[in-house]
Amino acid sequence: MQKILRFLTIVVITLITTVSALTPNFAQNLRDDIAALIESECSSLKKLYYYFHAHPELSFYEQNTSTRLAKELRDIGFEVSLNIGGFGIVGILKNGDGPTVLVRTDMDALPLKEQTGLPYASNVLVKNDIGKEVGVMHACGHDVHMTVFIGTARLLTQIKETWKGTLIMVGQPAEEKGAGAQAMLNAGIFKRFPIPDYCLALHVAADLPAGKVGYCKGYSMANVDTVDITIYGVGGHGASPHLTKDPVVIAAQVILALQTIVSREIKPTESAVITVGSIHSGTTHNIVPDKANLQLTVRSYSDEVRNQLITSIKRITKGIAQAAGIPEDKMPTITIKDNHTASLYNDPTLTERLANIFQATLGENNVVSREPEMIGEDFAFFGRTKHKIPICMFRLGAIKEENDGKRMQTQESLPSLHSPAFAPIVEQTIKTGVNAMTTAVLELMKRNKKVVKPE
Repeated sequence: MQKILRFLTIVVITLITTVSALTPNFAQNLRDDIAALIESECSSLKKLYYYFHAHPELSFYEQNTSTRLAKELRDIGFEVSLNIGGFGIVGILKNGDGPTVLVRTDMDALPLKEQTGLPYASNVLVKNDIGKEVGVMHACGHDVHMTVFIGTARLLTQIKETWKGTLIMVGQPAEEKGAGAQAMLNAGIFKRFPIPDYCLALHVAADLPAGKVGYCKGYSMANVDTVDITIYGVGGHGASPHLTKDPVVIAAQVILALQTIVSREIKPTESAVITVGSIHSGTTHNIVPDKANLQLTVRSYSDEVRNQLITSIKRITKGIAQAAGIPEDKMPTITIKDNHTASLYNDPTLTERLANIFQATLGENNVVSREPEMIGEDFAFFGRTKHKIPICMFRLGAIKEENDGKRMQTQESLPSLHSPAFAPIVEQTIKTGVNAMTTAVLELMKRNKKVVKPE
């Protein structure tokens, strides 16, 4: 009976779209029929979500996750390639002449022991890269992303008569390390497969109610640089500081001086953050150590500001060491880690187009304009190749409506992303995500015309 209902729904959708193109004011009947297809898939998608949630894998170890995603795509007719940039996957579905749209999901989880108490909670324990046993949990919503990803693929294969073009479904590894997107690009994803006209992704938000989506035109997320600083000194007895060069004091001066970069060197209308998240030095009370280690996160939007921040960090750190009398052969070492995450720039025209179609699909009250954030997302790299592909990542609400987007300090409030207690509202979040992403792809596929990209 369910197959008959699904067939009839597809027939109705096809008839409607032959007389009415998918626009921000597309027919109410079409919205209702897409919603009916989502409802028919809901039970299966929830089971899939519970599987992903209970079987998380760390960055660059997503073998079982990618295998399951690949199977789901193959089962509905995609041609799937595996092991691209690690355990990355690419699924291709060609459906005539038209635009090429890439939909990306991340796959990896975080090294956290889950504390939600849910019946489908993760109990996974593994050894990390340094041999330490850690819990593993989908505390950033990637289990939701993958479920919406598969739901979108299922719907679009069921209503192929309503769109033309090539659909590329990408399962990306190692987003949490900011390395998976670049790894897939280095592995030739845009050489081995069709170059997209558009790239789409979504990310759950722990401050937005389920049933809503959020968007931000232009810079949406930040450049993220990880910086290690080692300050060298001359160790000795704590009772004789005049015979030493104290790296702890130098480190303290450096930490305070770094705070003046944003306030006194960066243009006030630009955004930037320098946070010293870790300082380690010494072993006991009465010994002046011979070095101090600092760990920084440095964030910005424009590449010009990013370069200015890094240059200033190097200048100030070395300058303070010189002022303290540290010899040239013991100058601090400043290392910019190679897992840089580029700032996410949502193409304004594409984002505005999607916001309009979301309003028509979900209702104006359920589509929220959001401020830029200083978190990082390596989906940004898909828009930074020579092809200059327009990209957009939108936010997907995941919390109870009564919280109204506020993480209140109560037993019932939803914790933030990366919390061991993070637990989204499952059904409504998945339904809204599938609806939004499916509608976004249909909007971009509605014209049988390729976008001309610059060389």
